[in-house]
Amino acid sequence: MPGSPALNLNPVMDEIMGETAFAYLELARKLRSQGRRVISFGIGQPDFVTPEHIREAAKKALDEGFTGYTETAGIPELREAIADYLNTRYKSDVKPEEVIVTTGAKTAIFLALAAYIRPGDEVIIPEPSYYAYAQVTKLFGGRPVYVPMDFEPGYGFKLNIDRIEEKVTSKTRIIVVNNPHNPTGSIFLKDQLEALVDLARERGILIAADEIYDNFVYSGVEFTSLLSWEDWRDYLLYVNGFSKTFSMTGWRLGYLVVRREVAPKIIELATSVYSCPPSIAQKGGVAALRGPWEPVKRMIETFEERARILYEELSKAPGIEAYMPQGAFYMFPRVKGLAEALNADVDTLVNKLLYEKGVLVLPGKAFPDKAGRWHVRISFATSTSEVREGARIIRELAESTAG
Repeated sequence: MPGSPALNLNPVMDEIMGETAFAYLELARKLRSQGRRVISFGIGQPDFVTPEHIREAAKKALDEGFTGYTETAGIPELREAIADYLNTRYKSDVKPEEVIVTTGAKTAIFLALAAYIRPGDEVIIPEPSYYAYAQVTKLFGGRPVYVPMDFEPGYGFKLNIDRIEEKVTSKTRIIVVNNPHNPTGSIFLKDQLEALVDLARERGILIAADEIYDNFVYSGVEFTSLLSWEDWRDYLLYVNGFSKTFSMTGWRLGYLVVRREVAPKIIELATSVYSCPPSIAQKGGVAALRGPWEPVKRMIETFEERARILYEELSKAPGIEAYMPQGAFYMFPRVKGLAEALNADVDTLVNKLLYEKGVLVLPGKAFPDKAGRWHVRISFATSTSEVREGARIIRELAESTAG
């Protein structure tokens, strides 16, 4: 008698990994349920409530009964607002019909890669990296090709264009660029991006640009969008969203920008995946882009303050190679010295911090492939007081270990 067909999964599912942050958050939740206090540097979610004018716009839509299906690509006023935002900021000449509103930026990543990856294609991913790019690549029969970024103590991470170019083959389909970068908090310089654009032009390669953190820019660092180049339509798949900038993580609202000839086919795919973005969330998205930006500016000022507090504490910690994050809300310090002083690997160090000190950080190996193995990700998307206290606890552990 045959076994249960329900257990006969597609073999590719054995290669798909989830987001490690959520697994560790569950551990933190269990500790809290036992009465333990845990300072969580784990999740990439702003600790601010969605601004009031956005919530009010969604409430108004709900009260008016705007609760049915909408256009798959998003309501016209939201696509127009997104195009206006991008064009005002980046002079990118995006047309509303080139904007596809999605159920979060993850769905935009999924659609972008699904539309282009064929079995055997290679996708170059600078690492450490956000996990989703590789998972979608594998799902469609592609192969992630990881290219380590350069780490400079005191500075952080930067792209190595020569190393990326060395990995380009006849099978290379896409190069992924996440800028500002998760998990490192780095911002890539304009000349690095220019070199990458030149490579894409010369070799006929797509660039998938995930710029979800484009408003989290600190210390006067210049941020350059890949939409800024006039010929972006020839090689760019552009991803962004509302979760980070407007603290709208639970609203599930993102967007993908592609040239107009391609958009209808991707919209057809989107129809089969999720029908349409949430109706009332879209009304909130319009209010977010059109409404006052003062709450966003105040939030980002707070995040920059937290970045400085984190850096000031950890830069004093022996065995930890810290740096001032340039963007996003992460630091990805190298902790090899501290781990070795404890005769431990990074996983053991992470567990020691969580179970003995009540501080949650994520192991660098969760941000594949191997470049992060001696690093941890610290998200400072928690209260300023907890950032200060948690960083102090880490520093004190490092000092006591060093003797």
